[in-house]
Amino acid sequence: METQQGTPLQAWLILIFIGLIWGSSYFMMSKGLESFTAIQMASLRISISSIAFLPFFIYLYKKIDWSHWKSYFIVGVLGSGVPAILFAVAQTQLTSSVTGVLGSTTPLFTLLIGMLFFQLVFKKTQIIGVVVGLIGAILIILLGNKEALGGNILYATLPILATCFYAYSSNTVQAHLKGVNSLIISAVSFIFIGIPMFPILLQSGFFEVMQTDPNAWNSFAYVAVLSLAGTFLASIFYFRLIQITSAVFASTVAYMIPIIATIIGIIRGEPMNFVYVIGLLLILSGVYLSRN
Repeated sequence: METQQGTPLQAWLILIFIGLIWGSSYFMMSKGLESFTAIQMASLRISISSIAFLPFFIYLYKKIDWSHWKSYFIVGVLGSGVPAILFAVAQTQLTSSVTGVLGSTTPLFTLLIGMLFFQLVFKKTQIIGVVVGLIGAILIILLGNKEALGGNILYATLPILATCFYAYSSNTVQAHLKGVNSLIISAVSFIFIGIPMFPILLQSGFFEVMQTDPNAWNSFAYVAVLSLAGTFLASIFYFRLIQITSAVFASTVAYMIPIIATIIGIIRGEPMNFVYVIGLLLILSGVYLSRN
Protein backbone atom coordinates (compact mmCIF):
# COMPACT_ATOMS: atom_id res chain seq x y z
CA MET A 1 0.00 0.00 0.00
CA GLU A 2 1.14 3.56 -0.68
CA THR A 3 2.12 5.86 2.12
CA GLN A 4 -0.05 8.97 2.14
CA GLN A 5 1.59 12.08 3.53
CA GLY A 6 0.82 15.78 3.39
CA THR A 7 1.70 19.04 5.08
CA PRO A 8 -0.73 20.98 7.33
CA LEU A 9 -0.80 23.77 4.70
CA GLN A 10 -1.76 21.29 2.00
CA ALA A 11 -4.51 19.89 4.20
CA TRP A 12 -6.01 23.33 4.87
CA LEU A 13 -5.81 24.43 1.23
CA ILE A 14 -7.62 21.27 0.17
CA LEU A 15 -10.23 21.82 2.89
CA ILE A 16 -10.90 25.40 1.76
CA PHE A 17 -11.12 24.39 -1.90
CA ILE A 18 -13.64 21.64 -1.16
CA GLY A 19 -15.66 23.95 1.08
CA LEU A 20 -16.00 26.58 -1.64
CA ILE A 21 -16.99 24.00 -4.25
CA TRP A 22 -19.46 22.10 -2.09
CA GLY A 23 -20.86 25.25 -0.52
CA SER A 24 -21.96 26.47 -3.94
CA SER A 25 -23.17 23.04 -5.10
CA TYR A 26 -26.64 23.52 -3.62
CA PHE A 27 -27.14 26.60 -5.76
CA MET A 28 -26.03 24.63 -8.83
CA MET A 29 -28.47 21.85 -7.94
CA SER A 30 -31.31 24.35 -7.72
CA LYS A 31 -30.44 25.61 -11.20
CA GLY A 32 -30.33 22.07 -12.54
CA LEU A 33 -33.78 21.39 -11.12
CA GLU A 34 -35.23 24.27 -13.13
CA SER A 35 -35.40 21.91 -16.14
CA PHE A 36 -34.73 18.40 -14.83
CA THR A 37 -36.46 16.15 -12.35
CA ALA A 38 -34.56 15.03 -9.25
CA ILE A 39 -33.84 11.61 -10.78
CA GLN A 40 -32.74 13.13 -14.08
CA MET A 41 -30.37 15.54 -12.36
CA ALA A 42 -28.92 12.93 -9.98
CA SER A 43 -28.38 10.34 -12.72
CA LEU A 44 -26.91 12.99 -15.04
CA ARG A 45 -24.55 14.17 -12.31
CA ILE A 46 -23.28 10.65 -11.58
CA SER A 47 -23.10 9.72 -15.27
CA ILE A 48 -20.98 12.76 -16.17
CA SER A 49 -18.68 12.12 -13.22
CA SER A 50 -18.35 8.43 -14.08
CA ILE A 51 -17.47 9.24 -17.69
CA ALA A 52 -14.85 11.70 -16.44
CA PHE A 53 -13.32 8.98 -14.26
CA LEU A 54 -13.42 6.29 -16.97
CA PRO A 55 -10.04 7.15 -18.59
CA PHE A 56 -8.38 7.07 -15.16
CA PHE A 57 -10.07 3.75 -14.37
CA ILE A 58 -8.68 2.26 -17.58
CA TYR A 59 -5.21 3.73 -17.03
CA LEU A 60 -5.00 2.58 -13.41
CA TYR A 61 -6.79 -0.74 -13.85
CA LYS A 62 -3.70 -2.91 -13.32
CA LYS A 63 -2.93 -1.09 -10.06
CA ILE A 64 -6.37 -1.71 -8.54
CA ASP A 65 -6.44 -4.10 -5.60
CA TRP A 66 -9.80 -5.79 -6.11
CA SER A 67 -9.70 -7.29 -2.63
CA HIS A 68 -11.12 -3.90 -1.58
CA TRP A 69 -14.08 -4.15 -3.95
CA LYS A 70 -16.66 -4.07 -1.13
CA SER A 71 -15.19 -0.83 0.22
CA TYR A 72 -15.16 0.71 -3.28
CA PHE A 73 -18.78 -0.32 -3.69
CA ILE A 74 -19.78 1.21 -0.35
CA VAL A 75 -17.98 4.47 -1.19
CA GLY A 76 -19.65 4.61 -4.59
CA VAL A 77 -23.18 3.84 -3.45
CA LEU A 78 -23.27 5.50 -0.03
CA GLY A 79 -20.74 8.25 -0.68
CA SER A 80 -22.04 9.39 -4.07
CA GLY A 81 -25.00 7.59 -5.62
CA VAL A 82 -27.68 7.58 -2.93
CA PRO A 83 -26.82 11.06 -1.50
CA ALA A 84 -27.00 12.56 -5.01
CA ILE A 85 -30.59 11.34 -5.28
CA LEU A 86 -31.55 12.36 -1.73
CA PHE A 87 -30.18 15.89 -2.08
CA ALA A 88 -31.83 16.32 -5.47
CA VAL A 89 -35.22 15.20 -4.15
CA ALA A 90 -34.81 17.41 -1.06
CA GLN A 91 -34.14 20.48 -3.15
CA THR A 92 -37.38 20.09 -5.03
CA GLN A 93 -38.98 21.38 -1.81
CA LEU A 94 -36.21 23.06 0.21
CA THR A 95 -34.18 26.19 -0.47
CA SER A 96 -30.50 25.68 -1.25
CA SER A 97 -29.46 27.42 1.99
CA VAL A 98 -31.55 25.09 4.20
CA THR A 99 -30.26 22.03 2.34
CA GLY A 100 -26.70 23.28 2.79
CA VAL A 101 -27.11 23.84 6.51
CA LEU A 102 -28.69 20.42 7.11
CA GLY A 103 -25.92 18.87 5.04
CA SER A 104 -23.38 20.35 7.43
CA THR A 105 -24.27 17.70 10.03
CA THR A 106 -21.85 15.32 8.27
CA PRO A 107 -19.06 15.64 10.91
CA LEU A 108 -21.51 14.79 13.68
CA PHE A 109 -22.61 11.61 11.99
CA THR A 110 -19.03 10.82 10.97
CA LEU A 111 -18.16 10.75 14.65
CA LEU A 112 -21.32 8.91 15.71
CA ILE A 113 -21.08 6.24 13.01
CA GLY A 114 -17.36 5.95 13.65
CA MET A 115 -18.12 5.01 17.23
CA LEU A 116 -20.98 2.64 16.41
CA PHE A 117 -19.44 0.78 13.48
CA PHE A 118 -15.71 1.57 13.38
CA GLN A 119 -14.70 1.43 17.06
CA LEU A 120 -13.88 5.11 17.43
CA VAL A 121 -13.77 6.37 21.03
CA PHE A 122 -15.77 9.45 22.03
CA LYS A 123 -14.59 12.25 24.31
CA LYS A 124 -17.13 14.06 26.49
CA THR A 125 -16.83 17.27 24.46
CA GLN A 126 -17.48 15.31 21.27
CA ILE A 127 -20.65 13.79 22.73
CA ILE A 128 -21.80 17.28 23.68
CA GLY A 129 -20.95 18.48 20.17
CA VAL A 130 -23.05 15.76 18.54
CA VAL A 131 -26.01 16.54 20.80
CA VAL A 132 -25.77 20.32 20.26
CA GLY A 133 -25.44 19.95 16.50
CA LEU A 134 -28.38 17.59 16.23
CA ILE A 135 -30.52 19.96 18.33
CA GLY A 136 -29.72 22.67 15.79
CA ALA A 137 -30.76 20.43 12.90
CA ILE A 138 -33.99 19.45 14.69
CA LEU A 139 -34.82 23.11 15.30
CA ILE A 140 -34.48 23.90 11.61
CA ILE A 141 -36.55 20.88 10.60
CA LEU A 142 -39.37 21.40 13.11
CA LEU A 143 -39.45 25.17 13.63
CA GLY A 144 -37.72 26.67 10.61
CA ASN A 145 -39.39 28.97 8.12
CA LYS A 146 -42.14 26.93 6.43
CA GLU A 147 -41.54 28.67 3.12
CA ALA A 148 -37.84 27.75 3.24
CA LEU A 149 -38.79 24.17 4.13
CA GLY A 150 -41.26 23.93 1.28
CA GLY A 151 -44.12 23.27 3.67
CA ASN A 152 -43.07 19.63 4.15
CA ILE A 153 -40.62 18.82 6.93
CA LEU A 154 -40.24 15.24 5.68
CA TYR A 155 -38.08 16.57 2.86
CA ALA A 156 -35.80 18.17 5.46
CA THR A 157 -34.91 14.71 6.76
CA LEU A 158 -33.45 13.68 3.39
CA PRO A 159 -30.23 15.76 3.67
CA ILE A 160 -29.77 14.34 7.18
CA LEU A 161 -30.07 10.80 5.81
CA ALA A 162 -27.61 11.68 3.04
CA THR A 163 -25.06 12.91 5.57
CA CYS A 164 -25.34 9.58 7.42
CA PHE A 165 -24.37 7.83 4.19
CA TYR A 166 -21.52 10.30 3.63
CA ALA A 167 -20.33 9.60 7.16
CA TYR A 168 -20.29 5.84 6.67
CA SER A 169 -18.42 6.26 3.38
CA SER A 170 -15.79 8.54 4.96
CA ASN A 171 -15.19 6.11 7.79
CA THR A 172 -14.88 3.30 5.26
CA VAL A 173 -12.15 5.19 3.41
CA GLN A 174 -10.25 5.84 6.63
CA ALA A 175 -10.65 2.31 7.96
CA HIS A 176 -10.12 0.23 4.80
CA LEU A 177 -8.67 2.44 2.05
CA LYS A 178 -6.21 4.61 3.98
CA GLY A 179 -3.22 3.69 1.80
CA VAL A 180 -4.98 3.49 -1.57
CA ASN A 181 -4.39 6.20 -4.18
CA SER A 182 -7.29 8.66 -3.92
CA LEU A 183 -7.71 8.70 -7.69
CA ILE A 184 -8.17 4.92 -7.68
CA ILE A 185 -10.79 5.20 -4.93
CA SER A 186 -12.70 7.82 -6.90
CA ALA A 187 -12.41 6.09 -10.28
CA VAL A 188 -13.44 2.63 -9.10
CA SER A 189 -16.27 3.83 -6.84
CA PHE A 190 -17.76 5.98 -9.61
CA ILE A 191 -17.54 3.19 -12.16
CA PHE A 192 -19.48 1.02 -9.70
CA ILE A 193 -22.24 3.59 -9.28
CA GLY A 194 -22.13 4.83 -12.89
CA ILE A 195 -23.03 1.41 -14.31
CA PRO A 196 -26.61 1.49 -12.93
CA MET A 197 -27.08 5.26 -13.09
CA PHE A 198 -26.42 5.66 -16.82
CA PRO A 199 -29.31 3.36 -17.85
CA ILE A 200 -31.53 5.22 -15.38
CA LEU A 201 -30.59 8.47 -17.13
CA LEU A 202 -31.45 6.98 -20.54
CA GLN A 203 -34.88 5.90 -19.32
CA SER A 204 -35.66 9.07 -17.36
CA GLY A 205 -36.84 11.23 -20.25
CA PHE A 206 -33.68 13.35 -20.06
CA PHE A 207 -33.17 13.57 -23.83
CA GLU A 208 -36.78 14.64 -24.40
CA VAL A 209 -36.25 17.49 -21.94
CA MET A 210 -33.07 18.52 -23.78
CA GLN A 211 -35.03 18.70 -27.02
CA THR A 212 -38.14 20.48 -25.76
CA ASP A 213 -37.12 22.73 -22.85
CA PRO A 214 -35.48 25.99 -24.00
CA ASN A 215 -33.75 26.35 -20.62
CA ALA A 216 -32.42 22.78 -20.60
CA TRP A 217 -28.92 23.59 -21.86
CA ASN A 218 -28.52 26.21 -19.15
CA SER A 219 -29.52 23.66 -16.50
CA PHE A 220 -27.26 21.09 -18.14
CA ALA A 221 -24.31 23.50 -17.85
CA TYR A 222 -24.88 23.90 -14.10
CA VAL A 223 -25.12 20.13 -13.60
CA ALA A 224 -21.97 19.64 -15.68
CA VAL A 225 -20.04 22.10 -13.48
CA LEU A 226 -21.53 20.41 -10.40
CA SER A 227 -20.36 17.03 -11.73
CA LEU A 228 -16.86 17.98 -12.86
CA ALA A 229 -15.99 20.37 -10.04
CA GLY A 230 -18.25 19.39 -7.15
CA THR A 231 -18.07 15.63 -7.73
CA PHE A 232 -15.09 14.73 -9.96
CA LEU A 233 -12.40 17.07 -8.60
CA ALA A 234 -13.75 17.48 -5.08
CA SER A 235 -14.07 13.74 -4.46
CA ILE A 236 -10.43 13.16 -5.41
CA PHE A 237 -9.29 15.93 -3.08
CA TYR A 238 -11.67 14.80 -0.30
CA PHE A 239 -10.37 11.23 -0.29
CA ARG A 240 -6.83 12.59 -0.36
CA LEU A 241 -7.66 14.80 2.63
CA ILE A 242 -9.01 11.83 4.60
CA GLN A 243 -5.81 9.93 3.87
CA ILE A 244 -3.39 12.65 4.98
CA THR A 245 -5.48 13.62 8.03
CA SER A 246 -8.59 11.72 9.16
CA ALA A 247 -12.26 11.26 8.28
CA VAL A 248 -13.23 13.56 11.16
CA PHE A 249 -10.85 16.36 10.11
CA ALA A 250 -11.94 16.10 6.48
CA SER A 251 -15.56 16.38 7.54
CA THR A 252 -14.85 19.82 9.05
CA VAL A 253 -15.42 21.11 5.54
CA ALA A 254 -18.96 21.32 6.92
CA TYR A 255 -17.94 24.58 8.65
CA MET A 256 -17.69 26.31 5.29
CA ILE A 257 -20.52 24.64 3.38
CA PRO A 258 -23.51 26.11 5.28
CA ILE A 259 -21.94 29.56 5.48
CA ILE A 260 -21.33 29.70 1.74
CA ALA A 261 -24.74 28.18 0.99
CA THR A 262 -26.39 30.72 3.30
CA ILE A 263 -24.56 33.68 1.74
CA ILE A 264 -25.66 32.54 -1.72
CA GLY A 265 -29.20 32.06 -0.39
CA ILE A 266 -29.28 35.58 1.02
CA ILE A 267 -28.08 36.99 -2.29
CA ARG A 268 -30.86 35.05 -4.05
CA GLY A 269 -33.46 36.33 -1.58
CA GLU A 270 -34.25 32.94 -0.03
CA PRO A 271 -36.50 33.14 3.09
CA MET A 272 -34.86 32.78 6.51
CA ASN A 273 -35.84 33.47 10.09
CA PHE A 274 -34.43 33.65 13.62
CA VAL A 275 -34.86 29.91 14.24
CA TYR A 276 -32.89 29.17 11.09
CA VAL A 277 -29.98 31.33 12.30
CA ILE A 278 -30.05 29.73 15.77
CA GLY A 279 -30.09 26.27 14.19
CA LEU A 280 -27.11 27.16 11.99
CA LEU A 281 -25.14 28.44 14.99
CA LEU A 282 -25.94 25.32 17.02
CA ILE A 283 -24.84 23.04 14.19
CA LEU A 284 -21.56 24.92 13.73
CA SER A 285 -21.01 24.92 17.50
CA GLY A 286 -21.62 21.19 17.56
CA VAL A 287 -19.15 20.65 14.74
CA TYR A 288 -16.56 22.73 16.62
CA LEU A 289 -17.02 20.80 19.85
CA SER A 290 -16.80 17.47 18.02
CA ARG A 291 -13.31 18.42 16.85
CA ASN A 292 -11.92 18.60 20.41
